Amino acid sequence: MKPSNSNAKASKSAIWKEWAIKAQDGDKRAYSALLGELAPFIRNYLVGGLANPDWAEDITQEVLISVHKSLATYSPDRPFRPWVMAIVSFRRTDFLRKHYSSRGNKQSPLDDADFLRTHVTNPAHAGEYKDIEEALSELPEKQRKVFQMIKIEGYTAKEAATELDMSVSAVKVSAHRTMKKLKERLK
Repeated sequence: MKPSNSNAKASKSAIWKEWAIKAQDGDKRAYSALLGELAPFIRNYLVGGLANPDWAEDITQEVLISVHKSLATYSPDRPFRPWVMAIVSFRRTDFLRKHYSSRGNKQSPLDDADFLRTHVTNPAHAGEYKDIEEALSELPEKQRKVFQMIKIEGYTAKEAATELDMSVSAVKVSAHRTMKKLKERLK
């Protein structure tokens, strides 16, 4: 199905929105075109960020099922792409949560002395730890604190922002920039 001439030069999102609205009104061609265009977009979006590229197909199918089930809830006065991307995010998270929670037998408890000796306190890695500690010590204190909270201690960006009296976006930017600096420094 081709979009109308008025939307021929519009973005994919605008075209998808047009098809979604028509699909809500029962237009089967618009519905088919919408799902046909979304499938490869979703698959391509997912494939690079997953440990196993085959998972992208499974998640894509889950997303398409969710789009089918919830298309009636899409509000035509809102942009379409963020609505779809929210579904993609939820389905990806659900898939990964199920996958990794079923791997309980492959987890190592942190009180396992052999695991700690081999992977955490191995003297062979002492030089690497000193390099990392040195690189961290060269950062401004606030930047180091943000990085430590987010990347080492496991705080969420919101929790770190609250504790450090910063905006969530500032915390995220700081953590990202710090990670980039450390990667460059430790090459």
